[in-house]
Amino acid sequence: MNSKTYAGIPKENAALETAKIVLIPVPYDGTSTFQKGADKGPEAFLHASENMELYDIETETEVYKQGICLLDPITENSSPEAMVAAVHAQTKEMILRNKFVTVFGGEHSISIGTIRAFNECFDDLTVLHIDAHADLRKEYEGTACNHACAVYEASQTTNLIQVGIRSMDVAETTVMDPEKTWFAHDMVNDEYWIDNVIEALGNNVFITFDLDAFDPSIMPSTGTPEPGGLFWYETLAFLKQVFEEKNVVGFDIVELMPREEDKSSDFLAAKLYYKMLSYKFAGQEEDDEFESNVSDKNKVSKFKDNDDE
Repeated sequence: MNSKTYAGIPKENAALETAKIVLIPVPYDGTSTFQKGADKGPEAFLHASENMELYDIETETEVYKQGICLLDPITENSSPEAMVAAVHAQTKEMILRNKFVTVFGGEHSISIGTIRAFNECFDDLTVLHIDAHADLRKEYEGTACNHACAVYEASQTTNLIQVGIRSMDVAETTVMDPEKTWFAHDMVNDEYWIDNVIEALGNNVFITFDLDAFDPSIMPSTGTPEPGGLFWYETLAFLKQVFEEKNVVGFDIVELMPREEDKSSDFLAAKLYYKMLSYKFAGQEEDDEFESNVSDKNKVSKFKDNDDE
């Protein structure tokens, strides 16, 4: 188990046995094609988190008191496929232990493993994909586990909703569902986009958040920045409504590429993570039981697996 705690919280709030939340760092950058450095993202995020105030003014909560266990990072990098398998296995194990599972990358290919695990554990899963890029290639540079393929599998197996898209290859238009896609150039003139997105979501929602969804004026430290992105308060308003109206079952955040000359992006990522947790657990007392709503068939299979060992 990691000797450090998330954000330097007291060890009694960081024990796996009692924590409602687990955080899995995945410092992987094996398939990125423009700028390298996303493997340094989890470390920069954790360092910024240690220097962040832990009282959330908006929700009037200290969500770390729900318990946040920082797990050891997943360092498998022998191949993209091996990394995805390792992320899938660790994520699923923690879901079946009834934890609220969060993952911090690393490049977006890590989400193939996280989404696969959540889809196996929750009925009628919606994947809310917030990103500048469509990431819908079936295969890229010889592997289906490339960052450019991050949500292709989700497009085939879940209710995939894409928000903030403003960069894609023409081939991805054959995969994308335009009825479930919100392009950045349309969103800027649509005052109802938040309500319309939420209407398209099912009840069980997994959020995969690529930090390049943000405009590079507030999030420059990412591998493939695209102009015309989301801003801070509109993003929080959107996320808050999603958490209030849907059962968000977990999330990942990816593609922080830290730079020595700019720490603001690291802090934005740290604050975003803590905000999302604050929205999830707002209104819950510290000793309330966390209900994940893992489908019954997975609870049964979990115990069967244990019996077979």
